[in-house]
Order: sequence, then structure tokens, then C-alpha cells
Amino acid sequence: MKTWNPAPVPTLPGHAERPRIFDDSRLEKVQLPAGGDRASLYSCGITPYDATHIGHAFTYLVADTLQRVWRDAGLEVVTAMNSTDVDDPLLERAKRDGVDWRELAASQHELFRDDMSALRILPPDSWVAVTDHIQPAAEAVAKLLETGAAYRLDGDVYFDSRASDELGALSQTDRETMLALSAERGGDPDRAGKRDPLDPKLWHGPVDGEPSWSTVLGEGRPGWHIECTVIARDTLGLPFTATLGGIDLKFPHQEFQAQHAHALGQPFSDARLCAGAVAYEGAKMSKSLGNLVKVSELLSDGVDPAAIRLALLGHAWHEDWEWTDAELVDAQERLARWREWARLAPSNEGYTDGDTVMDWLRVTLGDDLNTPAAIQAVDHAVASFRADSLAVDAIDALLGIDLR
Repeated sequence: MKTWNPAPVPTLPGHAERPRIFDDSRLEKVQLPAGGDRASLYSCGITPYDATHIGHAFTYLVADTLQRVWRDAGLEVVTAMNSTDVDDPLLERAKRDGVDWRELAASQHELFRDDMSALRILPPDSWVAVTDHIQPAAEAVAKLLETGAAYRLDGDVYFDSRASDELGALSQTDRETMLALSAERGGDPDRAGKRDPLDPKLWHGPVDGEPSWSTVLGEGRPGWHIECTVIARDTLGLPFTATLGGIDLKFPHQEFQAQHAHALGQPFSDARLCAGAVAYEGAKMSKSLGNLVKVSELLSDGVDPAAIRLALLGHAWHEDWEWTDAELVDAQERLARWREWARLAPSNEGYTDGDTVMDWLRVTLGDDLNTPAAIQAVDHAVASFRADSLAVDAIDALLGIDLR
């Protein structure tokens, strides 16, 4: 699919060290990538039935920041993201609103592009709609059937999770918790006839009134987890450096992405990154609850997108937090201070404080993308140093905040 135009990223002198990032499968910080000169990232994308909210934006800002740090380390960076543009929540919303599901998805994709562009989120190299990748997904499911890793049930196809004696190991989740999360997050553990309640659906058989495609499996459409496995494989190759999603994707989604890849003969990713959940008014921000702070509405209200970005950067990427209106006000005030400081940069050429600012940002972001510490470093620079062009470029290149 068409992405959005990337904002220019200044090139800084020299290179940073490779970052150490918290890997949720190891529960510790690891150097990413461990070796080689290529870094690859797969981000789980949106289901396009509602506007981008702050929780979405936070996750994709993590992807953006990691890309900036990798590029500054001199690595070749390759990224991909899916869009789950055919799924039960999308179909239900389209039916509720009396619109064609394809028109709903298209309109939400356009809004998502606008939001990401305004926030200066770097676009993925490949943005793949599930509806454009039906046949490869069907072929992968057919292979799993051939090898005995999947089975048919009343027109559907399920993954046989009993084939793995390590289910739950990647997400550090016990069986009781997995059963509860499966029911909560798109699974059907109570369906009769399944070999194991945790078995996820690989293929939806045809249903009257719902979209389906003619494939090697017959009519139908792919399940959620296999879609990402196949899109990541076909865009990045397996294994790749890291997969990224919100913490609510840790199980079952990230777990079964990896299980499906392993059953197809390859490891999935070297690391699994889980961005923290964003709450609002005491509950996790979610479409189902309706407690959304939408990026597009903030922009329509005249909020500077750089202030939104700065507010998001104020939080550690893998910790849960709560959005407040007061926090946005603080970010707007901080942005004004930074811009006033940067305004004098052209008259301060010849000073060398920019090297210090750049080094501070490289050190803080190299330590698990510590954006709160990076913001504190810039605050200290604003209070203590004169701005120069290198300092302004470093803030732009590494934090994505254009102060010019």
C-alpha cells in the first residue's frame, strides 16, 4: 500500500553505538542487532475501523525512535508493517454504520497516513494490507496442514498448539492465563471439536455476507496471527531483528506469530518488543471501551503535532502510563522553550555545545530508547548552553522534533 512521505532526517557526524533494547522474550536488555550491518523491524499495524488514538501513536513512535537510533548507528534499516484490513471488528463496524467494509478501511487508512505524517513518524518500507496477501497466507496454512501442524474443523482450519512443548515460553504466560487471554483477545477456547482450547484459527471458512477469497484451501480468509507471520516473512525474511506491538499483543499474537513461523521451518524474530499500554480516565485506551484520545481530533483542535510527539516521548516505551490533558499542556510549554532556544542558533555558530547535546542524546537513546532521559538532557541544554545547528539537527534526527 501507499505509505506517507517521510520527514527529512538530518545526518549527524560520526555514529552512535548499537542500542541495548529490552527484549520481552528474554526479560532483559540485549544489543540489537547482535551482529551484521542490517537491522529489520516488523510492526503490527492497525485494524482500520477507527481513527488513530494516542495508544496507537505511542507504539508507532517507538518504531520510529528505534529506526532513528539504528540509522544513527550506521545500520541498514528495513521495516515492514501490516494492516489487518479484513477482520471481525472491521466487518462489525462497517455493518453497524451501513458502509462497505472496503470503503471504511480505505478512509481509515487515509486518516492514519495523515496522523502519522503530522507526527513525523517514519513510514515503513513495506506497508502490506492483508487483503493483498491472501494467497501467500493460504499457501502457508496449506503447508501446515500437510505437515500435521494444523487441522480442519467445520470449514475452518486451526493450528495444533500441542505440536509445541514450549507454548507460553516466549510470553512467560501460564496455561490458565493463556486461556483467559485467548478468550479476551480474539480466540475461541470454548469451541467444541478443537484439539486444545488454545488452538488459534488459521483460516476462516466462508460465511454468508462476509468477504472470502478462492484459494488452495477453498473459499475463506486467513486468521490473525498467520497473516503477520507470512507478511513479515515475505517482506523482511526470517528471522529478522525485532517484532513490535502493544503489550496486549504479547499473548496470543506475538506468541503464535513465532509458533507459526517455527512450524513452517524458520525462527521468527531475534527479539520481541512490547510497547506499554496507554490509559485514559483510569482505563486502558481502547476502541471497545470508547475512551479514545484521537490524534486527528487533537490536530483539529489546533494542537501542534510536535507537542503531541513530545508528550509521548516523555514516557518509557515499555511501561504503561496514563494520558492527561495537563501533560499535553506541559509538552506545549516545553516545545515553546525549546523553539525559543533554537531560534538563536544561527547567531551562535562557532560554539561547540552541539557536540555535547548530540552525545547526550546518543547515550540516553542507546540505553533502551530512554526518551524521558533524552528530554531531560535537552532541557538541561536549553537551560545551560547556547543552541547551534548541530544541537538542533541532533534533536531533529534522534527525537524527531523539528525546532526550526
